[in-house]
Amino acid sequence: MRPSTVFTACVVLLTTTVSADANPSAPLSSQQILPDAFKPPQVFQNVNLLRNINVEKSYVRETVNAVIENIDSKPQDQYYIPFGADVIDKVGGFEARDKKNPGPAFKTEVAEYDPYSPTQFFRITLPQPLSPKSQLTLSISYHILSALTPLPAKIAQQDKQYLLYTFSTYTPSAYPTLKQKTKLKFPTTDIPDVIGGSPDRQGSTFTYGPYNDPIPAGALEPASVRYEFTRPLIHATLLERDVEISHWGGNLASEERYWLTNHGAHLSENFNRVQWATTQYYNPPSSALRSLNVPLKPGSLNPYFTDDIGNVSTSRFRSSRKEANLELKPRYPVFGGWKYSFRIGWDADLGSFLRVLKTPEGSHVLKVPFLEGPKMGEGVSYGKVEMRVILPEGARNVKFETEMPLVGVEELVHRTFMDTVGRTTLKLTAMNVVDEARDKPLIVTYDYPFSAAFRKPITIFLGIMAVFVTGWGIGRLDVSIGKPS
Repeated sequence: MRPSTVFTACVVLLTTTVSADANPSAPLSSQQILPDAFKPPQVFQNVNLLRNINVEKSYVRETVNAVIENIDSKPQDQYYIPFGADVIDKVGGFEARDKKNPGPAFKTEVAEYDPYSPTQFFRITLPQPLSPKSQLTLSISYHILSALTPLPAKIAQQDKQYLLYTFSTYTPSAYPTLKQKTKLKFPTTDIPDVIGGSPDRQGSTFTYGPYNDPIPAGALEPASVRYEFTRPLIHATLLERDVEISHWGGNLASEERYWLTNHGAHLSENFNRVQWATTQYYNPPSSALRSLNVPLKPGSLNPYFTDDIGNVSTSRFRSSRKEANLELKPRYPVFGGWKYSFRIGWDADLGSFLRVLKTPEGSHVLKVPFLEGPKMGEGVSYGKVEMRVILPEGARNVKFETEMPLVGVEELVHRTFMDTVGRTTLKLTAMNVVDEARDKPLIVTYDYPFSAAFRKPITIFLGIMAVFVTGWGIGRLDVSIGKPS
């Protein structure tokens, strides 16, 4: 595989459901390399297209509903979506479905044909080829990270924050479009600057079009908007999430390690702590990250919150039979450009997540969320997520299933206290994830024979016996200097 600027994105999207065998050692890839002179065959046309763009959070969410028609003389099953080379490595959660027939998502992948081309493509493979002159309604959704730019880039501590978003009022398409419309949803009505296009304004929603004249393939109409967003742009460059299973203790221990940053506007002056303290009484809108809210599963207990210095006491945990919530307050407000790394963890009853099947192999089924973490109104994005499922020692024949697009799957060995051969560990890696993926399930199946359950007690028993035998043997040694009487 040749290097390119879009390598990261080229492995971001897999099929909607991913599964692995017991020895998943090679990274997964969905890249399809095409000839350098490749251009998407003009076998489709967009009869009608509606594009919805949502910038209410700290990342951009897009949904495109397109009625496509096969204008070729042969059945076709490959539909291409163009993206700029500077954007494609920021795209995540790309998904395509038949809008009228709910079912599994279609297979999607990145098609690379020239690493230096300004345009790259996602390829959607239809489950069944579309017959000539037939139509299909596609529902395509994805999100784009780091697409919003603070303008001005530096503000005072209590100033409003404004973001600049640049886009095309025409939906980027590899095929001609007969009719289309674009809707843009803002978090506020404070939108001082609008450049390009003539949108129809209705509150916090802009509508461009409808464009009833045919638009050729690849046509773009640049536009930009600047709107008020006085909230932090929360981004985790890396999240490491561990889920450890203990059959003997009946416990599921979760730990998450975050490397957070705020992509908002930087401070134009030095931080004023006195000014910040006065705002705690009336809590005005701020571009700084004040706190994080982490909803947990009911029954969660024993939470902790630490950072590079040590334990952080500014947290609050509330738990009941119906819900559990962990409220975190960093040691300092995280303004634009500032960083904060920390870890949180908690325990839960294993019985709520694990089922035992009545099979000779002792099969177990574990169902846990792939992503939990903070749930904030302004949204949270993740550049990279590494998920580890640490199974009991002796677990084998490990398989998994998840809807999360993955870029890497590994099976490792994790060794802890009193282990012999170590614990089987499943490591999954995803890129360009957002908080909307919270609670998407990860299902892991593994065999845990009855004999393996006694490995730990036997190891402990033999260890204790070895200590006593060694002590007895040393006590029997004659280390005196004189001759025996």
